[in-house]
Amino acid sequence: MRYLPLTPDDRGEMLAVIGAGTIDDLFVDVPAEARLSGPVPGLPLRQTEMAVERHFSNLARKNKAASDHPFFLGAGAYKHHVPASVDHLIQRGEFLTAYTPYQAEASQGTLQVLFEFQTQVARLFGCDVANASMYDGSTACWEAIGMAGRVTRRKKAVLSGGLHPHYVSVAKTMARFTGDTLDTATPELGGTDMDRLLGAIDAETSCVVVQYPDVLGRIEDLSPLAAACQAAGALLIAVVTEPVALGAIKSPGEMGADIVVGEGQSLGVGLQFGGPYVGLFATRDKYVRQMPGRLCGETVDATGKRGYVLTLSTREQHIRREKATSNICTNSGLCALAFSIHMTLLGGRGLRDLAALNHARAVQVADRLTAIPGVTLVNDSFFNEFTVMLPKPARAVVHELAAKGVLGGVSLGRLYPGDAALENGLVVAVTEVVSDGDIAALEAALKEVLA
Repeated sequence: MRYLPLTPDDRGEMLAVIGAGTIDDLFVDVPAEARLSGPVPGLPLRQTEMAVERHFSNLARKNKAASDHPFFLGAGAYKHHVPASVDHLIQRGEFLTAYTPYQAEASQGTLQVLFEFQTQVARLFGCDVANASMYDGSTACWEAIGMAGRVTRRKKAVLSGGLHPHYVSVAKTMARFTGDTLDTATPELGGTDMDRLLGAIDAETSCVVVQYPDVLGRIEDLSPLAAACQAAGALLIAVVTEPVALGAIKSPGEMGADIVVGEGQSLGVGLQFGGPYVGLFATRDKYVRQMPGRLCGETVDATGKRGYVLTLSTREQHIRREKATSNICTNSGLCALAFSIHMTLLGGRGLRDLAALNHARAVQVADRLTAIPGVTLVNDSFFNEFTVMLPKPARAVVHELAAKGVLGGVSLGRLYPGDAALENGLVVAVTEVVSDGDIAALEAALKEVLA
């Protein structure tokens, strides 16, 4: 029996208040071709629970499990080893059932974890302050652009060609509703687009957004760009999709970035079919009032006992909607906890050792692949991810490698469909989980496919 709490009179009264004639008027912004006039085609109206379980189990068997194959996929989501203790600890009841710390006096454990998470992110990114996390890296990137507009009172953002296209897509979607202008480009294979970025900064520029390392895995000194932004009154936003890299290379904050955002999935969070992930967001002290999301702080109570509070919470659930810095910035508390536990288990030395191992394995793979006739390396420098150009379109090569049981990388043709200059590019990611056998399998399979 369906539960219908509203009568036709109830609905009519609500529609009259908002000025709509029918319920269909509420969906006028949805294109007609995207609407359904009846049940989903091809989907049965009903099935037994056992039949549904059997059907989805059969669908699941079509997936290639990351743990069962040599795995070299990256481009924003990375396969790292997550210690078993991370999963054990985040499933403790006091963590797993906690949602958001609205009542600080009853949420001291959650607030303390977020305070420690913020400290780790700020130190990792080389910034003064970090928030209590965001949904993921792409929405954190947009939030940084929006924040730069509030700080500078400008509406033009210059996006590097090396910024992941999915991040660019999210920014374009949001900019449609805010009136921001985005200056975008595709990656330059002959070098980064630093000259373009420097030339694009003008009196209307709110920020310049760069990825570090970029979508092709290249590493650039951001100091000259930071100086140019500062001279023009604009902000430099750095996007980090592989935080393990900061165990080996200088942090964006040290090079002058005003806002550093990123994806925290690499630490503590598995690939999980693309989510849930955890967005990272850090900035300078002087911009903290314009930072989206929550900020947890440490204080003492009336008796001098240490305690934790929500120091800043500028979203629409806490203050007037017009004053909110964002309405998509709630934190990913459980994933942030996993990130923090993994970081704590590693410590500073462990993170540096992990980063060194990642880089060494990546160099080994790059040397093996570029020894194959017709394969050339795009990067002058890289951490654990690099791009090679193949003698044929990489998208087809990826499918042929997968048929041989090797998940060999992400094709640029998939990320930039229709761009002939990039269609032969293959982005290869190498982490500590890659074995010598995996490397040999990739090398042998690629030789066969390219022969």
